[in-house]
Amino acid sequence: MSIKYQEFHPIMGETLNDSNTILMDMSEKNPDLKKIDLLDTIVFEEYINKLLKQSSKRFGIGGYLEQRNIYQRSTVFKENSDSKFRNIHLGIDIWSYTNSQVYCPFDGVVHSFQDNKGFGNYGPTIILEHFWQGETIYSLYGHLSTKDLKSLSVGQPILKGENIGHLGSSIENGNWPPHLHFQMIRNLENKQGDYPGVCSSSEKEKYKENCPNPASWLGIPANVIY
Repeated sequence: MSIKYQEFHPIMGETLNDSNTILMDMSEKNPDLKKIDLLDTIVFEEYINKLLKQSSKRFGIGGYLEQRNIYQRSTVFKENSDSKFRNIHLGIDIWSYTNSQVYCPFDGVVHSFQDNKGFGNYGPTIILEHFWQGETIYSLYGHLSTKDLKSLSVGQPILKGENIGHLGSSIENGNWPPHLHFQMIRNLENKQGDYPGVCSSSEKEKYKENCPNPASWLGIPANVIY
């Protein structure tokens, strides 16, 4: 079935395009990331802000199935079996500024939410349940503000275009530069308020099937950030 981008409300309140958005490379191939201390969130945030200001854009975007070394900054992504870190990103990141508003792209209900605390984690997270193209699918919004969880309840209807959150600051969003982690999920595997946003290379195909490219829900051609 073909995708009609107009059926989705802009998740950041405005359509993401060349006039307001740049592609941001957070992959292991980006030499700039080897020159900064990623453990220092302030330094990391200054790097993101510099890219946005130099380009005169409000948003930076990228990341679906991107292989990244930035997750070595947190033990959240360390595999239990050995010293390796999960490093394949399963969603799309939209980098911007603290308190930027986030909107629901398509009618749904609140499935679950929680504050996933810890350095490198999601921080405040909301998962919505949608019925789209004949099937149930879930959308996950990570790195929000703690204030966004206060008025939510499970089963609460959320309409397309409704403000559901804001980009949290680094002190509340898991110690990351402000950004939205947006991810689509077919099967939540009985999880509540959380789902892996990064996987290991050995599980890439499994998660690629369960977490399809969310670009269409953002009104972006899939090949732009895949």
